[in-house]
Amino acid sequence: MFDFANTSFSVMMVTFAFPLYFKNIICGAEAWGDAMWGVSVSVSMFVVAIISPFLGAAADMSGRRKRFLLIFTLMAVLATVLLGFTGPGMAVFAALLFIVANVGFEGGLVFYDAYLPEIASERSIGRLSGYGFAMGYFGALTILLLLFPLLKGGIVLENSQNIRKSFFVVALFFALFSAPLFLALRDRKKTELPGRTFMSSIREVRYTIMHIMNYPDLARFLLAFFFYNDAILTVIAFSSIYAQNTLGFTTSELIVFFMIVQTTAIIGSIVFGIITDRIGPKRTIVLTLFIWCAVIVMAIMTREKTFFYYTGLLAGMSMGSSQAASRSMMARLTPKEHVTEFFGFYDGTFGKASAILGPVIFGVVSVQAGDQRYALASLLFFFILGLVCILPVRSSSTALRAVSRSDA
Repeated sequence: MFDFANTSFSVMMVTFAFPLYFKNIICGAEAWGDAMWGVSVSVSMFVVAIISPFLGAAADMSGRRKRFLLIFTLMAVLATVLLGFTGPGMAVFAALLFIVANVGFEGGLVFYDAYLPEIASERSIGRLSGYGFAMGYFGALTILLLLFPLLKGGIVLENSQNIRKSFFVVALFFALFSAPLFLALRDRKKTELPGRTFMSSIREVRYTIMHIMNYPDLARFLLAFFFYNDAILTVIAFSSIYAQNTLGFTTSELIVFFMIVQTTAIIGSIVFGIITDRIGPKRTIVLTLFIWCAVIVMAIMTREKTFFYYTGLLAGMSMGSSQAASRSMMARLTPKEHVTEFFGFYDGTFGKASAILGPVIFGVVSVQAGDQRYALASLLFFFILGLVCILPVRSSSTALRAVSRSDA
């Protein structure tokens, strides 16, 4: 249910409605809106990248993972509500609110994803991760259907009141359907004092950074994840802007397009989740990276809307599968006694830091070249780098070296 809840924020505030609202209405459709949006996404990711490992280590030591998740969820929900009051000429204020909201959304994933190795056996990690992402994309499909009456008038100034109402609905949806997690899950009780936990977490993260090469397969995977996740997050952040500005999609056509993407993402998450348990997460990720390269080439070649719908079908399939397989890979390579800390590096340092570079490059290339296709082409470089880095990685849990952490 938490996947179902939080993906409403992802599809509406990061991928579809708010990016267009920010550029076309708040920024008045000016070209610098692309760059400012890219910077906003990158800054939010940078903040999460810096704080996540420390918060993850603190959550492991204090046993208060759920409390951290609740705080970040409330940040996202409340900032989304405030975004419903933004309008033309409020670019800086809206950008700051979005940064807070996205820090809450992305930061919360660190603590949420860290539950996976606890509640799934090693044989079922791939399947369960896939089911979670499938439920998330079902939530995205649900919110798009729910908000269609408000958005069918277009992301234009004349319909801005309805668009702002949709942001309130997203916040309510996120809060309502995330509630079961906080009511049902229980954290392990620990006795660390708050001050001691904070200082210990700093020492723990410093130790992990210094000794990360003691986990060579984990280090290689995180580097690969850094590159290919950069490209995936950039596609998510700019897909609606690209479809509307380059291909001339109307708002109604965009809604249909994203419904198609979410539908195939559901299928991809489930099918590739099962495949991951059969052939392993590494082979699944390699397969999806080849699919992503095909998606980028298809999008660059697209000159008509119909062909872009087919591109969306393939993108949705690869989006759900690559994310689910990556989470499974991380769960297999992570030492269980420091699971939240290591997921802090996965979701935070490498996951979010990777999103700093891509959106900025996309925005800058788009402005300088005057054609978003050149910006899209730059993403192929990141997918290929990710593919090269992941090939030497062993995905078996036996590849994980046990490291004494008595001096952490």
